[in-house]
Amino acid sequence: MSHPFGTTITATTVIETMSGFTSWEDRYRQVIMWGKLLPKMDEALKQEQLLVAGCESKVWLASEFDGEYWHFQADSDARIVRGLIALVLAAFHHQTSEHIQQFDTDAYFAQLGLIDHLSPSRGNGLRAIVEQIKQVSR
Repeated sequence: MSHPFGTTITATTVIETMSGFTSWEDRYRQVIMWGKLLPKMDEALKQEQLLVAGCESKVWLASEFDGEYWHFQADSDARIVRGLIALVLAAFHHQTSEHIQQFDTDAYFAQLGLIDHLSPSRGNGLRAIVEQIKQVSR
């Protein structure tokens, strides 16, 4: 499974990019843009058992472990959610189980200044995606 963006967008580059914006609108636009860069998931993978519970829009998450690193593919039917997925994959894709378990998602999202601007259900959905990735990689 190749990197979801073709290039490597890491949690660090995400934080650096987002900290350059002063307005929520600019951050929102950037999140949408990252969502557009996220490759479309193969329709054959969009199965019931890959749906993430707790998301108001449909989110599919597929994972693969190569013996050292985890690789994730995810997609959603909502534009902003695709962007949020891109942010999550920046932190977790092609990482070890240990990295994934130790990654401080709350601090990451706090640095991005996003959670306060998301609806409660979007915020919960975001946490559900992270939780599923952490469970899978245990």
